[in-house]
Amino acid sequence: MAAPAESTSETPTNKKQKKSKNTEETELQTVPDGWKEPKFSRVDNPKGLLEESSFATLFPKYREVYLKECWPLVQKALGDVFINATLDLIEGSMTVHTTKKTFDPYAILRARDLIKLLARSVPFEQAVRILEDDMACDIIKIGTLVRNRERFVKRRQRLIGPKGSTLKALELLTSCYVMVQGNTVSALGPYSGLKEVRKVVLDTMKNIHPIYNIKTLMIKRELANDPELRTQSWERFLPNFRHKSLSKRKQPKKKTVKKEYTPFPPPQPESKVRVHKSSAIGAKQAEALTKRQEQRQKDFIPPKEKPAVKKSKPAENKIDIQAIKEKVKKAKSKKLGAPPVNPETPSVKDGRRKKVKS
Repeated sequence: MAAPAESTSETPTNKKQKKSKNTEETELQTVPDGWKEPKFSRVDNPKGLLEESSFATLFPKYREVYLKECWPLVQKALGDVFINATLDLIEGSMTVHTTKKTFDPYAILRARDLIKLLARSVPFEQAVRILEDDMACDIIKIGTLVRNRERFVKRRQRLIGPKGSTLKALELLTSCYVMVQGNTVSALGPYSGLKEVRKVVLDTMKNIHPIYNIKTLMIKRELANDPELRTQSWERFLPNFRHKSLSKRKQPKKKTVKKEYTPFPPPQPESKVRVHKSSAIGAKQAEALTKRQEQRQKDFIPPKEKPAVKKSKPAENKIDIQAIKEKVKKAKSKKLGAPPVNPETPSVKDGRRKKVKS
């Protein structure tokens, strides 16, 4: 028998169980008030470390003068936890390594974070706090989050705010020291504050104004002071900032179609002289080819025929009735027979006859 298929929809009992588990986890994660972790002493590790560990980091040229001045203070602070520090001005690097007297295995990691913060323009007075147990640091790289350089500079300035007001508000709400330098943001403080700082910085680089996150942090700070609301969900109190639905970007009239990528380089272009000669030869060859084809086609061209003369149709005999009527009238007025060639008057004939008789 096949096993019945599991239903994808969750039952209300499962949802209640999940909620109870989440509340239990949050209760376990909360730290009791006034509790502090005991300090790590030599009694915890009397034999020390087995191997020597070391870390090195580079620093920019403009930090050379400051590091040279404050390096004795760095050596003194690290000497309390039995860690040696060396400054190499030729290579532009700082190195920290453990000694035989080092008993705290985590001290070398704190020393590594200390030289990283000093390289990122954090002053020594703030960077030395990393050696405390309840302190941590986070170096956020923001240089590759925005492609356009001008847009990146605007968003980074938005994070700092006018006269550093936004950064100061963030420091007060998270209890962290924040330093914006170049393509990185260095933060120093408790773990809970570092988490909020990272979220604000990344959202700012994603074009979300830091004032929205600062407002939510202010509300969370007020809610945390209320012991009744500490174990409840705060979603109903937090504001929901939605993005404005902007109209779609207008498409350009002329779209450039990208060519297919080929790993091979384009062929080397020919010289202009060679191209000119080849074009002239090609033109001559084409002209000769057209002449040859014309000569071959002469025998197949039919002779021109004379245009056929169209025979004019005989004009239809149109009967002029008026002319016939006039002819009939003249005929009636004249006698039948042919008229005389030189008709003479009767008076002339009688005169001739009289002359002959006489």
